[in-house]
Amino acid sequence: MERTQDLYANGQQNIEANLADQEEMNNTMEIESSPIPQPKNCKRWLRISIYVFFVLSCQALSTILGRLYFENGGKSTWMGTLVQLIGFPVLFLFRFLSKTKTPKSTDTSLRKFPSFITLGSVYIVTGLLVSANSYMSSVGLLYLPVSTFSLILASQLAFTAFFSYFLNSQKFTPFIVNSLFLLTISSALLVVNTDESQSTTNVSSRVKYVIGIICTIGASAGIGLLLSLVQLILRKVLKNHTVSTVMDLVAYQSLVASCVVLIGLFASGEWKTLTSEMENYKLGKAPYAITLASIAISWQVYTIGVVGLIFESSSVFSNSITAVGLPIVPVVAVIVFGDKMNTSKIFSIILAIWGFISFVYQHYLDEKKLKISHTNHVGGPRLPVDEGQTNIQIV
Repeated sequence: MERTQDLYANGQQNIEANLADQEEMNNTMEIESSPIPQPKNCKRWLRISIYVFFVLSCQALSTILGRLYFENGGKSTWMGTLVQLIGFPVLFLFRFLSKTKTPKSTDTSLRKFPSFITLGSVYIVTGLLVSANSYMSSVGLLYLPVSTFSLILASQLAFTAFFSYFLNSQKFTPFIVNSLFLLTISSALLVVNTDESQSTTNVSSRVKYVIGIICTIGASAGIGLLLSLVQLILRKVLKNHTVSTVMDLVAYQSLVASCVVLIGLFASGEWKTLTSEMENYKLGKAPYAITLASIAISWQVYTIGVVGLIFESSSVFSNSITAVGLPIVPVVAVIVFGDKMNTSKIFSIILAIWGFISFVYQHYLDEKKLKISHTNHVGGPRLPVDEGQTNIQIV
């Protein structure tokens, strides 16, 4: 009897212990599977929404204001270039105000920062490239309608994929090839479009139109090269991917580019005509200053939005929002400046949007693959991910 009672008592204790263990396991699973607190999630999405608004609105606003400057009497391409860059102190303010929580690591590799010479070389090289891109973009905006300019500039995505193939081992998947083909055809339709070039009354205007197309294509290629080069720099040189690192890169390259453009402004002698340009501006002196200041601020707010999306979500999402914003500019240009929307432009916009979707979908697949590999790395063996499938970061 005592043996039976002991067995019964032990059985009861085992059952109680099992129930306690099961309850503890359930509590642990509930804690682990509990969602992110709603207030924090709402704040994150609020920040993402603000950054999306910055990108979409300022991307169109800066281009429209740039054309407005030339449309109403602005003639200095160097001034049109300078206002794209001179607002870089706003980036330092954003860097100071942004509250980034980066976990401290004992890994010594994260503490190895590039040397001053290496950083200086990176800032100078990227700064020179930024100044060249900005100047060609300014010339293109001077000589071309905004809708034509924006659609040709949209080919930067194709150039980004092209240069990433050589610099970052980007693979040419069917979707990337499709995007390259569609964006190339989209730009080619505008280049061979004779409606605008034939509408010019003299040879000089036609030459300016051709110069505008060449400079815009050059700016698009330069932007693609810059984005691919920045991705390579972040991966090989600036391995500490924090907001401050990226903001420093953007701000200092803008500082170098601004210095180069200032030298060009004074060397060309255009600075002597700025006073008369402001006095003869069609909208008046105050709107002249407001227009230039608005261009400078909008470009930097756009940059803040792009960088913010990279760190709040991903570079793929940032790329996607930028791609979505590109077709908006031609539509706004038709409303504001009355640009002619002929059949070639409509077909070009359709092809461009198709190319954007193909480009974005490929990078969505890349990010999905990276997330799967990361999950398997945490819970099991890691799946191999091609180096060429890394995200293209816009900064």
